[in-house]
Amino acid sequence: MGGGHTGRLGRIVRHLTIGLAGVLALAAPAVAAPDTLMPAGYFQHTPTIGTQNVGITADQLLYDADRHLVTAIGDVVVDYEGSTYRGDRLVFDQVAHTAHFIGNVTIDEGTGDHYTATDLQLTQVQQQALAQQLTLTTKDGALLTAVNGDIRRNGGDTVLDTATYAPCGKCIDSKGRRIGWSVKSARMIYHGKTEMITLEQPSLYLLGIPVAWLPWLSLPDPTKRINSFRMPSLDYSDQMGVRVNAPYFIAASNDDDIILTPSLMSRQGFLMAGEWDHRFPNGFVQVKASGIYQRDPSAFAAGIGDKQWRGALQTSGHFEPVKTWTVGWSYTAFSDPAYLIDYHFRDYTDTGLTNEVYVTHLAENEFVNFRLQQFNLLGNVTDASQAKQAKALPNAYYHNVLYLPRDMGEIDLTASLLGVSRGADDTRSTLNGVPYNFGYGEWKTHGMVEADWQKRYIVPGGFAVTPFVGLRADAAYYDSTTSVLKPGQIDLFNATPIAAVDVRYPMVARTDWATQVLEPIAQLYYRGSDTSDVGITNDNAQSFVFDDTNLFSYNRFSGSDRQETGLRANLGAHYQLNFDNGAWLDLIGGQSFQLAGTNAFAETTDLTQATTGQGLSSSDSYMVFGAQGSPLKGLTLASKLQVDPNAPRVTRYGFGSTYGIDGYNFSLDYLYIAQDAARGVLKDQQEINAGASVPLWDYWRGTAHAGWDIASNTWLDAGVGVHYDDNYLRYGADLTATGPTNTDPNDLRVTASLYLKGLGGIGM
Repeated sequence: MGGGHTGRLGRIVRHLTIGLAGVLALAAPAVAAPDTLMPAGYFQHTPTIGTQNVGITADQLLYDADRHLVTAIGDVVVDYEGSTYRGDRLVFDQVAHTAHFIGNVTIDEGTGDHYTATDLQLTQVQQQALAQQLTLTTKDGALLTAVNGDIRRNGGDTVLDTATYAPCGKCIDSKGRRIGWSVKSARMIYHGKTEMITLEQPSLYLLGIPVAWLPWLSLPDPTKRINSFRMPSLDYSDQMGVRVNAPYFIAASNDDDIILTPSLMSRQGFLMAGEWDHRFPNGFVQVKASGIYQRDPSAFAAGIGDKQWRGALQTSGHFEPVKTWTVGWSYTAFSDPAYLIDYHFRDYTDTGLTNEVYVTHLAENEFVNFRLQQFNLLGNVTDASQAKQAKALPNAYYHNVLYLPRDMGEIDLTASLLGVSRGADDTRSTLNGVPYNFGYGEWKTHGMVEADWQKRYIVPGGFAVTPFVGLRADAAYYDSTTSVLKPGQIDLFNATPIAAVDVRYPMVARTDWATQVLEPIAQLYYRGSDTSDVGITNDNAQSFVFDDTNLFSYNRFSGSDRQETGLRANLGAHYQLNFDNGAWLDLIGGQSFQLAGTNAFAETTDLTQATTGQGLSSSDSYMVFGAQGSPLKGLTLASKLQVDPNAPRVTRYGFGSTYGIDGYNFSLDYLYIAQDAARGVLKDQQEINAGASVPLWDYWRGTAHAGWDIASNTWLDAGVGVHYDDNYLRYGADLTATGPTNTDPNDLRVTASLYLKGLGGIGM
């Protein structure tokens, strides 16, 4: 059994304690009654308890002056503090200070939760409620039942006999099918003073079938900060063996939590992990540490984990010194880069781990991001490979948009500062004779500042004309004694004036069935510098593909280390078609032309090969097109095309589609990249991927996917899965395999999962 449900049970039982026992106040003594048939002023005054009015209605109201009993008979309704109590009979004993509801008792608290019982006895002195055949239905449909309930306030215990809790209510759907999960217990006790939940002889039911039983289980209420063990978890790997984690929570203070997690593994022995969390009014600090003395280091002999002692220390935090400003950090030190992965810690991404200190500011149109960063590879990584990873000291960016008064346009201010420290050249083996160098052993600093102004004018004839002027300044310094490719010291100062104009002529046509917009676009822009590699080396502008998304851009490079130069024109058009039935189509396409000056995309000094083969190196570029649309409900199509008009030939093509209707979901993707000797790609690359997810029966769903490497005539990957999900219970299994040309080749894997709403999952 998992631990997540105990939090829900804790809340329900505490709610039950407060909600039912709240009516104990109804048993408070009334004004002393004289020995008459009815007390004086009985019908003239609304009954009160403390300062609260109590509304009571019934078919009959009887008063026994000798025994000091007030009895309400027939459709009794009591309204008190927003709650409504109903029953067949209600007896007040003003001497014993008790109230006794008899028959068809219901309580509605105004929150959506609903209680029923056959009998409910309330005592004020003991602050106790005794209920028979108790049922609680929560506002979200969960159901808690008990044959008997003894509910006490002020730290007393709440005891529910023969109790059942089911988040799915009766766990039977509209077609009579059994769904979800439930837990049954001979006795369920909520300890008011320790805020612990004890389950005696608990059983876990899945789809109405018992699957797990324990003689006894005691768990803390996770919504409370109690020093106690939390629900243990199970994990497995070939290197670890079976692993059991038993976290222990310590509430060190109101603002400090400590979690100690000892782990026992069948192959590696004992691992200890600890976490300290500290909260303060405007921030948060966290420290984690873990370590192990491995019993069988040889289990990791294939990697770098073949050692006795392994561990890691991690810290992170953030705070807001003033509004709109945030300061934070994240740092991890480890015995080896494979430790966190080998022992299934999750504080990393697939690309690695970043140590950083940062300051950010966001207010209206202004953004500041200042970071000091160290990038670490994780996995079986050698020190030599780790030395190729850069440190960004700093990586800073500033952007602000100023809207001028009187509709005089806008000014964009941009600045960046990049410092790069790298211990060795990040040179990859040449691909068919073409060298690739993604980083130099270097110490580099590059600062950039740019200011631009633009404003759109609608001129006679309906043309939309947007002039653009700007100025960019770059200063860079490079020093290296470790780089074989670029040794020595280099500095650079460069100013780039920018002038551009964007002209569009939108034409709108409306028919009985659709609206069409055709917009021819022409851009002319000049960047007055012959220096493209303004960062001296290219550390942040290595990602580049010429397509429809950057066709109409004045600088297509993704980072500040490279920039476009010279005089260039972009020509193309944008077409939109919106059908009245909801279908739509969006087309864009065009071409770029280098008219004068240095063509940044023809430079050969950048060995990252960022622009090589992207179709912009000649005076007239490749033609690029993009299309997306939805011809019918549930179907979305998208495509990108890059064409060399001089050959002519298709140099890159991609197609993607998704279709979903009535629970059926399908996808199909295709990618083609033509051979390019300049990049070292000696043959066409083609692959196709397909996926499907279809309903089978009831709550079952089947999934499948497959990828085929067309160029190598072999499969990339394939997988099938079967899953059950009724919104309360989800489980299933997947089988996946990869082919010889996959980035993770020839891998066969079977995974199983079990997830319960309100519980954690189990997977291996």
